[in-house]
Amino acid sequence: MKVAVIGASGRMGQAVLQELIAQGHECAAAVVSEQSSQLGQALDDPRLAGRHYSSGRELEPGSVDVMIDFSLPQALSHNLALAQHLGAPIVVCTTGLADADQDTLAQASQSLPVLYAANTSVGIALMEQLVTLASAGFADADIEILEAHHAAKRDAPSGTALVLGEAAATGRGTTLAQSTAGIRGEGPRQAGSIGFAVLRAADIVGEHSVYLAQTGERIELTHRIRDRQVFARGAVQAAQWLAGQPAGRYKMRDMLDTKALLQRLLHEI
Repeated sequence: MKVAVIGASGRMGQAVLQELIAQGHECAAAVVSEQSSQLGQALDDPRLAGRHYSSGRELEPGSVDVMIDFSLPQALSHNLALAQHLGAPIVVCTTGLADADQDTLAQASQSLPVLYAANTSVGIALMEQLVTLASAGFADADIEILEAHHAAKRDAPSGTALVLGEAAATGRGTTLAQSTAGIRGEGPRQAGSIGFAVLRAADIVGEHSVYLAQTGERIELTHRIRDRQVFARGAVQAAQWLAGQPAGRYKMRDMLDTKALLQRLLHEI
């Protein structure tokens, strides 16, 4: 599989390059912005000898099977335009997207396979489904989402926390916008709301906990990541799957087909 990695000089871009090498895939391009100090520089890994960071302008349609984007929100439109020029499916892993960015993704998905994942961990994709199920079954519970990340993370709550919040709202037959209480501050809790708490410290890679509490009992669903390579593996897995899909907008749970899995398990029960 020929993969173009966007945001290749960043922490996650480097992790994806390592994963591609480990799995025997080809790095078709290591893309950085035209303002990057890395542009034109050779890649550090000796296994990618002869490869240089590029703007992606040299790529031609058919030269890339799929793209993986770990860049910044402000580059989204440019990256999607490049994917459309190449006719290449794209896995977008950028967090902190605004509503307008989501609209841009929706427009691009009309002509391309587009998978958006604020978190490419397979475990988080499974947890999302568990949260929806628990929220529906524990219908009167208070729901609070706690997330912890490294001190330099820019957005809060994290994109993953918001995805889990939306999953909880779906279980209640509503939307996060209608039920969110925002980041928990002072004052009493509003009944029926979904609250968030945020921790930023040191080098925490990513931890998310969803608490569903009723008087006398509670359910806690927790996912922790200690190695960023988990995200890279998930992104490459998503890219492999997306390369064979028709135009449309996808999520990690589509790749896992958790709906079919739940139906099978319920039938067996």
